[in-house]
Amino acid sequence: MYKSGPLIPVCLEFLRKNQPSALFAQNLPDREFLRLQRFISGLRITTKTSAQGGRASTPRVIKRLTRPSAKKEEFTLREGGKMTVAAYFQKALNKPLQFPDMGCAEVGSGAKIPLELCEVPPGQIMRKQIPPEKTKDVLDFATKKPRERLESIRTGLEVLAYGQSEYVRQFGMNVNTTNPLRVQARVLKPPTLRYGASSKQPTIVPNNGAWNMIDKKFYKPVQPIQRWALIIFESSSKFPLQTVEDLTKGLIDGCREVGISLATTKVLKYFNGQGRVRDLLRSAGAEWISKAQKPPELFVVVLPEGGNEIYTEVKHFGDIEMGIPTQCLKSIKCSKAKPQYWANISLKINVKLGGINTIPDPSSVSVLTDPHMPTVVMGADVIHPAPGSEGRPSFTSLVGNVDSDTAKYVADSRVQTSRQEMIADLDEMAKQILSLYMRYRQAVEKKPVDWSNNLDGVSEGQFKQVLEQELPLLRKACIELQIDAKITVIVVGKRHHVRFFPQSERDADKSGNCPAGTVVDREIGHPLEFDFYLQSHGGLLGTSRPAHYSVLHDDNNFTADSLQSLSFALCHVYARSTRSVSIPAPVYYADIVCSRAKNHFDPNEQWDLTGSEEASVAGSNVVVTGATESLDRFQRGFKPLHNSQRILMYFS
Repeated sequence: MYKSGPLIPVCLEFLRKNQPSALFAQNLPDREFLRLQRFISGLRITTKTSAQGGRASTPRVIKRLTRPSAKKEEFTLREGGKMTVAAYFQKALNKPLQFPDMGCAEVGSGAKIPLELCEVPPGQIMRKQIPPEKTKDVLDFATKKPRERLESIRTGLEVLAYGQSEYVRQFGMNVNTTNPLRVQARVLKPPTLRYGASSKQPTIVPNNGAWNMIDKKFYKPVQPIQRWALIIFESSSKFPLQTVEDLTKGLIDGCREVGISLATTKVLKYFNGQGRVRDLLRSAGAEWISKAQKPPELFVVVLPEGGNEIYTEVKHFGDIEMGIPTQCLKSIKCSKAKPQYWANISLKINVKLGGINTIPDPSSVSVLTDPHMPTVVMGADVIHPAPGSEGRPSFTSLVGNVDSDTAKYVADSRVQTSRQEMIADLDEMAKQILSLYMRYRQAVEKKPVDWSNNLDGVSEGQFKQVLEQELPLLRKACIELQIDAKITVIVVGKRHHVRFFPQSERDADKSGNCPAGTVVDREIGHPLEFDFYLQSHGGLLGTSRPAHYSVLHDDNNFTADSLQSLSFALCHVYARSTRSVSIPAPVYYADIVCSRAKNHFDPNEQWDLTGSEEASVAGSNVVVTGATESLDRFQRGFKPLHNSQRILMYFS
């Protein structure tokens, strides 16, 4: 919830500042101004003035912040003429404002109120994304070990008292609130993972969803990286040269351990994060061009605390504008980092530049690696705007493998009508993925493509609509590419309330959860449809949530065992980690690609729609118009990936 009380301390705490002067218009950089505006837009405030006898006004909703200060922001008087906001409130309050250099809060009616007069009423839920620095606090508060979670569920059932409900008794129903349902479960055998042939240990079998990179080289390390730039958005006092040298050594050593050769020479630049980030990156790239007549192959960027806006600009520059892979590091984490940290960073760098970290051994996923049956696994996702975000569109993504080992993926992302669940451009997106697959298979793997057999698609959405709307689009894409495909469609869901608890400690992993690979497909499954629950990841914090797999369509006649093993294997090829993840990697990637859609818009333009739609005011209600025009604007502004990034895992 938003903290109640005066608005100024709430703003200062969000920006991590102590002095009110930090909110003065001349001291607030554009990037910080936009962050603050996004944070408090939609917040209800009251005001207290002497004209109201000290009583709080009716709550009003902040629409936006004014960039000019109260002493510069003017409005037109009813009787004619103009007056500044500061002068108006000095007259109304019979005393000058304490902070006339601060901006004002513009509320829904169009009135502009100095920040120092705004009060935040208690009990307001923050209905938008939690600031990243608060996420850990929420997780610490919300996580409960499995046994604690089970007890809280039992307590909750006692409070709900289903057995005392008149309606339940009238229908002759009985709710057992004493014991959880006991079900039969199996633990699947994990796939064997294959690393580079030069590794001391080229294959490994994960233990409870985890393994390590000791004595292992990547399956396909990227070519030697000769030209790279280290960009630091911190002052040299906060990030001194000795820390830079430690970072460089740690990164080079970490890459060498896994088979990547990273040159010791680099371009080093310190920049102020308040400048135009892309111009700064471009100047660093120009230095390599003047040295080697070629652009850098990699930007390594050190971000300050709260550097999310810089991150967005860096990614837009790398993925959209220049097509140069970027790897961002948080300053607080990379200074004095241990080898494990650099090993994790190397996982990302390798796939961003075209390498492959690990593959499931072909014997573990024979259905995917049969050379006579080329197979593409696709993951699809749709992300909708937050409640109340009128005019903002939905974003869609489709991710699919291009290699024969289902480890290297490409992605496509689009903009569509707000809150539309089905993917409108699925046929065009699928055609692009399939075309890239054929090109990679022929040009890189030197394998023929005979599409007479098999295509496996993994999609997500509403069951009936998937079959009626999305499946025909997939078929259309295949027909246009002359592919005779057998399609399997699976919905992978995690938004449910099913939890599994091991019956005894010897059945549990170290976290008290069921072990990775636990599958349940009987007592709690659908009585008629093909579905199952798979808990594919080892527990870390709290109570693990299994994924629910619903098979909507299956031309391939998979058995339950083969489909469960296939799904479990795909949870082990997520390139960012050496752990199995909770959903198959292509579905996970699709979710990431959707959430990164904001990087496709020019960060120097105002794309946050809070308060930017055309609105007509009727009393205290704001009616938003122009939703179609807003969608058109978003679609026009959505920049495609740079050509060089289309075939790389830029989203890792």
